[in-house]
Amino acid sequence: MNQNIYNFSAGPSVLPKEATKQAAEAILNFANTGVGILEMSHRTPPIENMVAQTDSLLRELLQIPDSYEILFLGGGASLQFSMVPLNLCSSDDTVDYTDTGVWAAKAIKEAKQLAHVNVVSSSKESIYSYIPKDFNQSAKATYLHVTSNNTIYGTQWKTFPKANTYLVSDMSSDILSRKINVSDFGLIYAGAQKNMSCAGVTVVIVRKDILGKTNRIVPTMLQYQTHIEAKSMFNTPPVFPIYVMNRTLNWLQENGGVENIEKINIEKSNLLYEALDQSKLFMGTAAKEDRSTMNVPFVFNKENVSENQIQSLEKDFLNFTTEQGLVQLKGHRSVGGFRASIYNAMPIDGIKALVQALEDFEKKVI
Repeated sequence: MNQNIYNFSAGPSVLPKEATKQAAEAILNFANTGVGILEMSHRTPPIENMVAQTDSLLRELLQIPDSYEILFLGGGASLQFSMVPLNLCSSDDTVDYTDTGVWAAKAIKEAKQLAHVNVVSSSKESIYSYIPKDFNQSAKATYLHVTSNNTIYGTQWKTFPKANTYLVSDMSSDILSRKINVSDFGLIYAGAQKNMSCAGVTVVIVRKDILGKTNRIVPTMLQYQTHIEAKSMFNTPPVFPIYVMNRTLNWLQENGGVENIEKINIEKSNLLYEALDQSKLFMGTAAKEDRSTMNVPFVFNKENVSENQIQSLEKDFLNFTTEQGLVQLKGHRSVGGFRASIYNAMPIDGIKALVQALEDFEKKVI
């Protein structure tokens, strides 16, 4: 197949070709050992060295201070919805949460089983189309939790709020896409299958001095300290996803790091949003000031398309884009329409191809 395929999946999502090629080679022969990485004990020096190098790469790319630990865990970000309150607060403590989307709501649901949760703001009434920024934090809240980017609804915190104590953030869908000051956060967690790796590993970046202050009993495997002391190897870690992360981080470093990728991501998203804003057929769904650089949901403009046309036109557009090599553009059911996820590894040529497809399809319809 000579046609370029551009994968706009929200996750698991597009990865750098260099990283996936190197990962595929490692399945057969890792680090010139003659043994595949899937067959190798995590207690061997090649794997231990690889995990240590991955830690080092991530520290360098995000400029993570020595006062923070990095953990490579299983269970996805969904497990962190429970591990965060289990490790950071007691059952009678109050924690503040912002409700900006499905994943924020799921984090709130889990936290409510483990602490007193104060939902300081919510945009649920608008189908999470904006980031609610005006709120009052609890005077004695242990932490303030935010979801930095909302994959389904295409909104993003452009400036993080100041916490009375410290911030906790789920950065699953925009970590490494823009510069952040890690010192502004007590804890950051992120499922890897957007910008870092394939599914199977979750990164936790935690400031050491906020741990060990709860009065609850926490199962051994759910304690951050367990994994800190074992350097993420208390049990067999997700070795292969960590290696895919290693190669992806290496790719990012070789391409100018976070500072450079942020510029590229802004260029890509601006190109797509400009096309949507100029279109008579399509329109974005997120508030302009809160638009994500990672996930761009869009729908048909009902001023120019009747309600009874939409269903058939959506099928036509998805068929049309698939023929152009633009895949995984179907929108989430809660928003409808379409969604282009344009993570770090999506080349600008993919955005240009999508913009051209938007223009060509519009000419067919209007």
